Amino acid sequence: MGKNMDIRGDFRPFRAARNWACGLATLALCAVGVGAEAAEWTILQAGSVIADPREDATGAASVIVRDDRIVRIASGHLAAADLADAAPDDTVTVIDLRDKTLLPGLIDSHTHLAADPDYPFWAVTTGTEAADAVTGIINAEITLRAGFTTVRDLGSGPESIFAVRDAINAGRIMGPRILAAGPAISIVGGHGDISGFRREVDQALAHLAPGTCTGPVQCAERVRELSKFGSDVIKITATGGVLSQQARGLDKHFTDEELRAIVATAHQLGLKVAAHAHGPRGMESAAAAGVDSVDHGTFGDDAALRAMKKSGSYMVPTLMAFTGVKARLGTGIFTPAVEEKGRIAVERLGIALKQAKAMGVKIAFGTDSGVFEHGRNAEEFALMVDYGGLTPREALVSATVTAAELLGLGDEIGTLAPGKAADIIAVNGNPLQDVTVLEKVQFVMARGRAVPPLGAHPAVARKE
Repeated sequence: MGKNMDIRGDFRPFRAARNWACGLATLALCAVGVGAEAAEWTILQAGSVIADPREDATGAASVIVRDDRIVRIASGHLAAADLADAAPDDTVTVIDLRDKTLLPGLIDSHTHLAADPDYPFWAVTTGTEAADAVTGIINAEITLRAGFTTVRDLGSGPESIFAVRDAINAGRIMGPRILAAGPAISIVGGHGDISGFRREVDQALAHLAPGTCTGPVQCAERVRELSKFGSDVIKITATGGVLSQQARGLDKHFTDEELRAIVATAHQLGLKVAAHAHGPRGMESAAAAGVDSVDHGTFGDDAALRAMKKSGSYMVPTLMAFTGVKARLGTGIFTPAVEEKGRIAVERLGIALKQAKAMGVKIAFGTDSGVFEHGRNAEEFALMVDYGGLTPREALVSATVTAAELLGLGDEIGTLAPGKAADIIAVNGNPLQDVTVLEKVQFVMARGRAVPPLGAHPAVARKE
Protein backbone atom coordinates (compact mmCIF):
# COMPACT_ATOMS: atom_id res chain seq x y z
CA MET A 1 0.00 0.00 0.00
CA GLY A 2 0.98 3.59 -0.71
CA LYS A 3 4.65 4.45 -0.99
CA ASN A 4 4.36 8.23 -0.65
CA MET A 5 3.97 10.39 2.40
CA ASP A 6 3.76 14.18 2.62
CA ILE A 7 1.85 15.74 5.48
CA ARG A 8 3.29 19.22 5.35
CA GLY A 9 0.54 21.70 6.13
CA ASP A 10 -1.93 18.92 6.96
CA PHE A 11 -3.15 19.42 10.52
CA ARG A 12 -6.07 17.06 10.72
CA PRO A 13 -6.63 16.04 14.35
CA PHE A 14 -3.81 14.08 15.95
CA ARG A 15 -1.81 13.42 12.80
CA ALA A 16 1.19 12.70 15.02
CA ALA A 17 -0.66 9.66 16.30
CA ARG A 18 0.12 7.74 13.10
CA ASN A 19 3.78 7.31 13.95
CA TRP A 20 2.92 6.34 17.53
CA ALA A 21 0.27 3.87 16.45
CA CYS A 22 2.71 2.23 14.05
CA GLY A 23 5.02 1.55 16.95
CA LEU A 24 2.22 -0.33 18.72
CA ALA A 25 0.93 -2.15 15.68
CA THR A 26 1.19 -5.85 15.21
CA LEU A 27 1.17 -5.01 11.50
CA ALA A 28 1.07 -1.44 10.27
CA LEU A 29 1.60 -0.16 6.76
CA CYS A 30 1.73 3.55 7.39
CA ALA A 31 1.60 5.84 4.43
CA VAL A 32 -0.67 8.44 2.92
CA GLY A 33 -1.58 8.07 -0.73
CA VAL A 34 -1.15 11.15 -2.86
CA GLY A 35 -4.61 10.81 -4.39
CA ALA A 36 -7.51 12.63 -2.80
CA GLU A 37 -9.43 9.37 -2.60
CA ALA A 38 -6.84 7.62 -0.40
CA ALA A 39 -8.28 6.57 2.95
CA GLU A 40 -6.82 5.87 6.36
CA TRP A 41 -7.91 2.63 7.97
CA THR A 42 -7.36 1.55 11.57
CA ILE A 43 -8.02 -1.89 12.97
CA LEU A 44 -8.38 -1.90 16.75
CA GLN A 45 -7.91 -5.43 18.05
CA ALA A 46 -9.74 -5.78 21.39
CA GLY A 47 -10.09 -8.33 24.12
CA SER A 48 -13.75 -7.35 24.27
CA VAL A 49 -16.00 -4.56 23.01
CA ILE A 50 -18.87 -2.77 24.75
CA ALA A 51 -20.49 -1.36 21.64
CA ASP A 52 -23.63 -0.31 23.50
CA PRO A 53 -23.34 0.00 27.30
CA ARG A 54 -26.95 -1.14 27.63
CA GLU A 55 -25.71 -4.54 26.47
CA ASP A 56 -22.94 -6.87 27.63
CA ALA A 57 -19.40 -6.94 26.29
CA THR A 58 -18.47 -9.17 23.37
CA GLY A 59 -15.58 -11.58 23.26
CA ALA A 60 -12.46 -10.93 21.19
CA ALA A 61 -13.29 -8.47 18.43
CA SER A 62 -11.91 -5.87 16.04
CA VAL A 63 -13.26 -2.38 15.42
CA ILE A 64 -12.56 -1.22 11.86
CA VAL A 65 -12.29 2.54 11.32
CA ARG A 66 -12.07 4.36 7.98
CA ASP A 67 -10.89 7.95 8.36
CA ASP A 68 -13.14 9.34 11.15
CA ARG A 69 -15.93 6.73 10.95
CA ILE A 70 -16.55 3.26 12.29
CA VAL A 71 -17.07 0.83 9.42
CA ARG A 72 -17.84 -2.36 11.28
CA ILE A 73 -17.18 -4.45 14.37
CA ALA A 74 -15.95 -7.95 13.53
CA SER A 75 -15.47 -11.02 15.66
CA GLY A 76 -11.90 -12.07 16.32
CA HIS A 77 -8.69 -10.21 15.63
CA LEU A 78 -8.34 -9.02 12.05
CA ALA A 79 -5.03 -8.20 10.38
CA ALA A 80 -4.30 -5.72 7.61
CA ALA A 81 -4.49 -8.53 5.05
CA ASP A 82 -8.10 -9.15 6.08
CA LEU A 83 -9.16 -5.65 5.07
CA ALA A 84 -10.48 -6.34 1.59
CA ASP A 85 -12.06 -2.87 1.32
CA ALA A 86 -8.73 -1.03 1.48
CA ALA A 87 -7.40 0.41 -1.77
CA PRO A 88 -3.73 0.11 -2.81
CA ASP A 89 -2.92 3.69 -1.78
CA ASP A 90 -4.74 3.51 1.53
CA THR A 91 -3.06 3.55 4.91
CA VAL A 92 -3.78 0.56 7.17
CA THR A 93 -2.80 0.61 10.85
CA VAL A 94 -3.41 -2.24 13.26
CA ILE A 95 -3.31 -1.43 16.97
CA ASP A 96 -3.00 -4.25 19.47
CA LEU A 97 -5.43 -3.75 22.37
CA ARG A 98 -6.13 -7.44 22.79
CA ASP A 99 -5.86 -7.28 26.57
CA LYS A 100 -8.29 -4.37 26.89
CA THR A 101 -11.98 -3.51 26.65
CA LEU A 102 -13.07 -1.03 24.00
CA LEU A 103 -16.11 1.20 24.50
CA PRO A 104 -17.56 4.48 23.26
CA GLY A 105 -15.74 7.69 24.14
CA LEU A 106 -17.15 9.25 27.29
CA ILE A 107 -19.31 12.39 27.35
CA ASP A 108 -19.23 15.05 30.08
CA SER A 109 -22.35 17.21 29.86
CA HIS A 110 -21.13 19.92 32.23
CA THR A 111 -17.59 21.28 32.08
CA HIS A 112 -15.77 24.60 32.39
CA LEU A 113 -12.57 24.10 30.42
CA ALA A 114 -11.43 27.71 30.76
CA ALA A 115 -11.61 27.55 34.56
CA ASP A 116 -9.45 25.98 37.25
CA PRO A 117 -10.58 25.26 40.81
CA ASP A 118 -8.11 27.31 42.81
CA TYR A 119 -8.70 30.69 41.19
CA PRO A 120 -9.64 33.17 43.96
CA PHE A 121 -12.87 35.05 43.29
CA TRP A 122 -11.00 38.27 42.56
CA ALA A 123 -9.10 36.64 39.66
CA VAL A 124 -11.82 37.90 37.33
CA THR A 125 -10.35 41.38 37.81
CA THR A 126 -6.89 40.35 36.57
CA GLY A 127 -7.62 37.63 34.02
CA THR A 128 -8.04 38.04 30.27
CA GLU A 129 -9.92 36.22 27.51
CA ALA A 130 -6.56 35.27 26.00
CA ALA A 131 -5.41 33.70 29.27
CA ASP A 132 -8.71 31.85 29.55
CA ALA A 133 -8.26 30.46 26.06
CA VAL A 134 -4.79 29.17 26.97
CA THR A 135 -6.25 27.55 30.07
CA GLY A 136 -8.96 26.02 27.90
CA ILE A 137 -6.40 24.58 25.48
CA ILE A 138 -4.50 22.93 28.33
CA ASN A 139 -7.63 21.54 29.99
CA ALA A 140 -9.09 20.33 26.70
CA GLU A 141 -6.11 18.04 26.16
CA ILE A 142 -6.21 16.83 29.77
CA THR A 143 -9.91 16.05 29.41
CA LEU A 144 -9.43 14.17 26.16
CA ARG A 145 -6.63 12.07 27.61
CA ALA A 146 -8.98 11.14 30.46
CA GLY A 147 -11.26 9.47 27.91
CA PHE A 148 -13.84 12.22 27.38
CA THR A 149 -14.15 12.69 23.65
CA THR A 150 -17.17 15.05 23.84
CA VAL A 151 -18.00 17.74 26.39
CA ARG A 152 -20.61 20.42 26.86
CA ASP A 153 -18.92 23.56 28.18
CA LEU A 154 -21.42 25.55 30.22
CA GLY A 155 -20.15 29.00 31.04
CA SER A 156 -17.05 30.87 29.98
CA GLY A 157 -15.98 34.28 28.74
CA PRO A 158 -17.58 35.72 25.61
CA GLU A 159 -14.81 34.49 23.30
CA SER A 160 -12.35 32.07 24.91
CA ILE A 161 -14.20 28.76 24.69
CA PHE A 162 -15.35 29.44 21.13
CA ALA A 163 -11.72 29.90 20.10
CA VAL A 164 -10.76 26.60 21.74
CA ARG A 165 -13.71 24.77 20.18
CA ASP A 166 -12.96 26.09 16.70
CA ALA A 167 -9.25 25.28 16.94
CA ILE A 168 -10.06 21.69 17.90
CA ASN A 169 -12.54 21.36 15.04
CA ALA A 170 -9.91 22.67 12.62
CA GLY A 171 -7.41 20.09 13.88
CA ARG A 172 -4.97 22.71 15.14
CA ILE A 173 -5.00 21.58 18.77
CA MET A 174 -5.91 18.44 20.66
CA GLY A 175 -9.18 18.16 22.54
CA PRO A 176 -12.67 16.72 22.72
CA ARG A 177 -15.63 17.72 20.59
CA ILE A 178 -17.03 20.80 22.38
CA LEU A 179 -20.57 22.11 22.51
CA ALA A 180 -20.01 25.56 23.96
CA ALA A 181 -22.49 27.84 25.68
CA GLY A 182 -20.28 30.87 26.15
CA PRO A 183 -21.65 33.31 28.77
CA ALA A 184 -24.63 32.24 30.85
CA ILE A 185 -27.94 34.07 30.87
CA SER A 186 -28.65 35.42 34.35
CA ILE A 187 -30.83 37.87 36.21
CA VAL A 188 -29.12 41.11 37.15
CA GLY A 189 -27.12 40.31 40.27
CA GLY A 190 -27.61 36.57 39.81
CA HIS A 191 -25.18 33.69 39.61
CA GLY A 192 -24.12 34.55 36.05
CA ASP A 193 -23.53 38.23 36.86
CA ILE A 194 -20.36 39.67 38.38
CA SER A 195 -20.81 41.02 41.89
CA GLY A 196 -19.15 41.21 45.26
CA PHE A 197 -16.77 44.05 44.47
CA ARG A 198 -17.09 47.81 44.82
CA ARG A 199 -19.88 49.20 42.65
CA GLU A 200 -17.49 50.79 40.15
CA VAL A 201 -15.57 47.51 39.82
CA ASP A 202 -18.77 45.54 39.21
CA GLN A 203 -19.75 48.04 36.56
CA ALA A 204 -16.35 47.97 34.90
CA LEU A 205 -16.50 44.16 34.66
CA ALA A 206 -20.08 44.00 33.38
CA HIS A 207 -18.89 43.28 29.83
CA LEU A 208 -17.61 39.91 31.03
CA ALA A 209 -21.18 38.87 31.87
CA PRO A 210 -23.18 40.08 28.88
CA GLY A 211 -26.08 37.69 29.44
CA THR A 212 -28.03 39.53 32.14
CA CYS A 213 -31.65 40.32 31.37
CA THR A 214 -34.91 41.50 32.90
CA GLY A 215 -38.29 40.64 31.42
CA PRO A 216 -39.30 38.16 28.70
CA VAL A 217 -38.40 40.39 25.76
CA GLN A 218 -34.89 41.18 26.93
CA CYS A 219 -34.25 37.56 27.94
CA ALA A 220 -35.31 36.37 24.47
CA GLU A 221 -32.97 38.96 23.00
CA ARG A 222 -30.04 37.55 24.98
CA VAL A 223 -30.70 34.10 23.51
CA ARG A 224 -30.64 35.53 19.99
CA GLU A 225 -27.41 37.38 20.73
CA LEU A 226 -25.70 34.24 22.00
CA SER A 227 -26.90 32.34 18.95
CA LYS A 228 -25.52 35.10 16.74
CA PHE A 229 -22.09 34.97 18.33
CA GLY A 230 -21.67 31.20 18.18
CA SER A 231 -23.28 29.44 21.15
CA ASP A 232 -24.07 25.75 20.57
CA VAL A 233 -26.26 25.56 23.67
CA ILE A 234 -27.88 28.09 25.98
CA LYS A 235 -26.87 28.06 29.65
CA ILE A 236 -29.10 29.84 32.17
CA THR A 237 -28.62 30.29 35.90
CA ALA A 238 -32.15 29.49 37.04
CA THR A 239 -31.13 29.78 40.68
CA GLY A 240 -28.35 31.27 42.74
CA GLY A 241 -24.98 29.55 42.76
CA VAL A 242 -22.59 28.26 45.38
CA LEU A 243 -19.36 29.77 44.06
CA SER A 244 -20.56 33.26 43.10
CA GLN A 245 -20.65 36.27 45.38
CA GLN A 246 -24.32 36.97 44.71
CA ALA A 247 -26.41 37.10 47.86
CA ARG A 248 -29.76 36.08 46.41
CA GLY A 249 -29.78 32.54 47.80
CA LEU A 250 -29.75 29.21 46.00
CA ASP A 251 -33.31 29.03 44.72
CA LYS A 252 -35.44 30.51 41.95
CA HIS A 253 -34.23 33.66 40.17
CA PHE A 254 -36.13 34.08 36.88
CA THR A 255 -39.85 34.63 36.59
CA ASP A 256 -41.87 31.92 34.86
CA GLU A 257 -42.48 34.29 31.94
CA GLU A 258 -38.76 34.94 31.53
CA LEU A 259 -37.98 31.22 31.59
CA ARG A 260 -40.62 30.43 28.99
CA ALA A 261 -39.29 33.19 26.72
CA ILE A 262 -35.73 31.86 26.98
CA VAL A 263 -36.68 28.26 26.24
CA ALA A 264 -39.10 29.05 23.44
CA THR A 265 -36.60 31.32 21.70
CA ALA A 266 -33.74 28.83 22.05
CA HIS A 267 -35.79 25.92 20.75
CA GLN A 268 -37.02 28.02 17.86
CA LEU A 269 -33.36 28.56 16.92
CA GLY A 270 -32.54 24.86 17.30
CA LEU A 271 -30.62 25.33 20.56
CA LYS A 272 -31.01 23.29 23.72
CA VAL A 273 -31.17 24.91 27.16
CA ALA A 274 -29.18 23.83 30.21
CA ALA A 275 -30.39 25.25 33.51
CA HIS A 276 -27.99 25.61 36.41
CA ALA A 277 -30.38 25.01 39.32
CA HIS A 278 -29.83 24.14 42.97
CA GLY A 279 -33.07 25.04 44.75
CA PRO A 280 -36.29 23.05 44.26
CA ARG A 281 -38.51 25.88 43.07
CA GLY A 282 -35.95 26.98 40.53
CA MET A 283 -35.67 23.39 39.31
CA GLU A 284 -39.44 23.04 39.12
CA SER A 285 -40.02 26.27 37.21
CA ALA A 286 -37.15 25.59 34.80
CA ALA A 287 -38.49 22.11 34.06
CA ALA A 288 -42.03 23.46 33.61
CA ALA A 289 -40.64 25.94 31.08
CA GLY A 290 -39.15 23.02 29.11
CA VAL A 291 -35.41 23.26 29.70
CA ASP A 292 -33.52 20.30 28.28
CA SER A 293 -31.44 19.68 31.38
CA VAL A 294 -31.39 20.68 35.02
CA ASP A 295 -27.77 20.74 36.13
CA HIS A 296 -26.78 20.14 39.78
CA GLY A 297 -30.33 19.68 41.16
CA THR A 298 -28.89 19.79 44.66
CA PHE A 299 -32.06 20.36 46.67
CA GLY A 300 -34.50 18.61 44.37
CA ASP A 301 -37.75 17.55 46.03
CA ASP A 302 -40.72 15.51 44.83
CA ALA A 303 -42.43 18.46 43.13
CA ALA A 304 -39.26 19.48 41.29
CA LEU A 305 -38.48 15.94 40.16
CA ARG A 306 -42.07 15.31 39.09
CA ALA A 307 -41.87 18.43 36.93
CA MET A 308 -38.66 17.13 35.37
CA LYS A 309 -40.19 13.72 34.74
CA LYS A 310 -43.24 15.32 33.11
CA SER A 311 -41.27 17.69 30.88
CA GLY A 312 -38.55 15.19 29.98
CA SER A 313 -35.79 17.38 31.40
CA TYR A 314 -32.60 15.44 32.09
CA MET A 315 -30.80 15.65 35.42
CA VAL A 316 -27.06 16.32 35.20
CA PRO A 317 -26.02 15.71 38.84
CA THR A 318 -22.36 16.97 38.89
CA LEU A 319 -21.47 15.18 42.13
CA MET A 320 -17.77 15.88 41.60
CA ALA A 321 -18.52 19.57 42.13
CA PHE A 322 -19.32 18.76 45.75
CA THR A 323 -15.97 17.00 46.04
CA GLY A 324 -14.21 20.07 44.68
CA VAL A 325 -16.02 22.42 47.03
CA LYS A 326 -15.58 20.20 50.09
CA ALA A 327 -11.82 19.94 49.51
CA ARG A 328 -11.52 23.74 49.59
CA LEU A 329 -13.75 24.62 52.53
CA GLY A 330 -11.72 26.32 55.23
CA THR A 331 -8.69 26.86 53.00
CA GLY A 332 -9.21 30.56 52.37
CA ILE A 333 -10.00 30.06 48.68
CA PHE A 334 -13.65 30.96 49.31
CA THR A 335 -15.12 34.11 50.78
CA PRO A 336 -17.35 33.76 53.89
CA ALA A 337 -20.51 33.97 51.74
CA VAL A 338 -19.34 31.12 49.52
CA GLU A 339 -18.13 29.07 52.50
CA GLU A 340 -21.61 29.15 54.01
CA LYS A 341 -23.35 28.09 50.81
CA GLY A 342 -20.73 25.45 50.16
CA ARG A 343 -21.20 23.79 53.54
CA ILE A 344 -24.94 23.59 53.01
CA ALA A 345 -24.61 22.14 49.52
CA VAL A 346 -22.03 19.42 50.24
CA GLU A 347 -24.37 17.86 52.79
CA ARG A 348 -26.72 16.94 49.92
CA LEU A 349 -24.28 14.75 48.00
CA GLY A 350 -26.26 12.21 45.96
CA ILE A 351 -29.58 12.64 47.75
CA ALA A 352 -31.48 14.23 44.87
CA LEU A 353 -29.86 11.89 42.34
CA LYS A 354 -31.10 8.86 44.25
CA GLN A 355 -34.61 10.35 44.30
CA ALA A 356 -34.41 11.18 40.60
CA LYS A 357 -33.49 7.61 39.72
CA ALA A 358 -36.36 6.24 41.80
CA MET A 359 -38.80 8.54 39.99
CA GLY A 360 -37.54 7.64 36.53
CA VAL A 361 -35.97 10.99 35.66
CA LYS A 362 -33.44 10.71 32.83
CA ILE A 363 -29.87 11.06 34.11
CA ALA A 364 -27.00 12.34 31.97
CA PHE A 365 -23.41 12.35 33.16
CA GLY A 366 -21.82 15.69 34.00
CA THR A 367 -19.16 16.75 36.47
CA ASP A 368 -18.71 20.55 36.66
CA SER A 369 -15.00 20.14 36.00
CA GLY A 370 -13.23 23.38 36.71
CA VAL A 371 -14.73 23.34 40.20
CA PHE A 372 -12.32 20.43 40.70
CA GLU A 373 -9.21 19.51 38.73
CA HIS A 374 -9.71 18.63 35.07
CA GLY A 375 -8.86 15.05 34.21
CA ARG A 376 -10.59 13.66 37.29
CA ASN A 377 -13.95 13.62 35.50
CA ALA A 378 -14.33 9.84 35.64
CA GLU A 379 -14.34 9.89 39.45
CA GLU A 380 -17.98 10.96 39.04
CA PHE A 381 -18.88 7.36 38.17
CA ALA A 382 -18.05 5.99 41.61
CA LEU A 383 -19.96 8.83 43.29
CA MET A 384 -23.02 8.07 41.17
CA VAL A 385 -22.84 4.44 42.27
CA ASP A 386 -21.90 4.96 45.92
CA TYR A 387 -24.08 7.98 46.71
CA GLY A 388 -26.66 8.14 43.92
CA GLY A 389 -27.61 4.47 43.91
CA LEU A 390 -26.91 3.83 40.22
CA THR A 391 -25.52 0.53 39.03
CA PRO A 392 -22.22 0.57 37.16
CA ARG A 393 -24.11 -0.05 33.94
CA GLU A 394 -26.53 2.83 34.59
CA ALA A 395 -23.64 5.16 35.35
CA LEU A 396 -21.85 4.22 32.12
CA VAL A 397 -25.04 4.55 30.07
CA SER A 398 -25.48 8.06 31.51
CA ALA A 399 -22.07 9.05 30.08
CA THR A 400 -22.62 7.51 26.67
CA VAL A 401 -26.11 6.76 25.34
CA THR A 402 -28.06 9.17 27.54
CA ALA A 403 -25.60 12.05 27.36
CA ALA A 404 -25.48 11.71 23.56
CA GLU A 405 -29.27 11.95 23.47
CA LEU A 406 -29.25 15.05 25.70
CA LEU A 407 -26.72 16.76 23.43
CA GLY A 408 -28.72 15.87 20.33
CA LEU A 409 -25.86 13.73 19.03
CA GLY A 410 -27.33 10.26 19.40
CA ASP A 411 -26.77 9.52 15.71
CA GLU A 412 -23.11 10.52 15.98
CA ILE A 413 -21.75 9.32 19.33
CA GLY A 414 -22.69 7.35 22.44
CA THR A 415 -22.39 3.84 20.97
CA LEU A 416 -19.98 2.07 18.63
CA ALA A 417 -21.80 1.33 15.40
CA PRO A 418 -21.17 1.53 11.64
CA GLY A 419 -21.39 5.09 10.39
CA LYS A 420 -20.85 6.71 13.78
CA ALA A 421 -17.87 8.85 14.75
CA ALA A 422 -14.80 6.86 15.71
CA ASP A 423 -14.71 8.09 19.32
CA ILE A 424 -13.33 5.07 21.15
CA ILE A 425 -11.52 4.40 24.41
CA ALA A 426 -9.89 1.35 25.96
CA VAL A 427 -9.66 0.33 29.60
CA ASN A 428 -8.40 -2.59 31.63
CA GLY A 429 -11.21 -4.70 33.01
CA ASN A 430 -14.97 -4.38 32.59
CA PRO A 431 -16.58 -1.04 33.54
CA LEU A 432 -20.01 -2.69 33.60
CA GLN A 433 -18.80 -4.42 36.74
CA ASP A 434 -16.29 -1.92 38.14
CA VAL A 435 -16.71 1.73 37.12
CA THR A 436 -13.41 2.74 38.70
CA VAL A 437 -11.51 1.26 35.74
CA LEU A 438 -12.75 4.32 33.82
CA GLU A 439 -10.51 6.49 35.99
CA LYS A 440 -7.45 5.09 34.18
CA VAL A 441 -8.19 5.11 30.47
CA GLN A 442 -5.47 3.30 28.52
CA PHE A 443 -6.18 4.43 24.95
CA VAL A 444 -8.18 7.21 23.31
CA MET A 445 -9.28 7.70 19.72
CA ALA A 446 -11.18 10.88 18.86
CA ARG A 447 -12.85 11.22 15.48
CA GLY A 448 -10.64 8.52 14.05
CA ARG A 449 -7.32 9.82 15.38
CA ALA A 450 -5.45 7.96 18.11
CA VAL A 451 -4.25 10.38 20.76
CA PRO A 452 -0.44 10.47 20.74
CA PRO A 453 1.67 10.18 23.88
CA LEU A 454 2.52 13.26 25.90
CA GLY A 455 4.97 15.50 24.10
CA ALA A 456 3.99 14.44 20.57
CA HIS A 457 2.02 17.40 19.27
CA PRO A 458 0.32 16.88 15.87
CA ALA A 459 1.82 20.06 14.42
CA VAL A 460 5.33 18.74 15.13
CA ALA A 461 5.15 15.39 13.35
CA ARG A 462 6.76 15.45 9.92
CA LYS A 463 7.92 12.77 7.53
CA GLU A 464 9.11 13.55 4.01
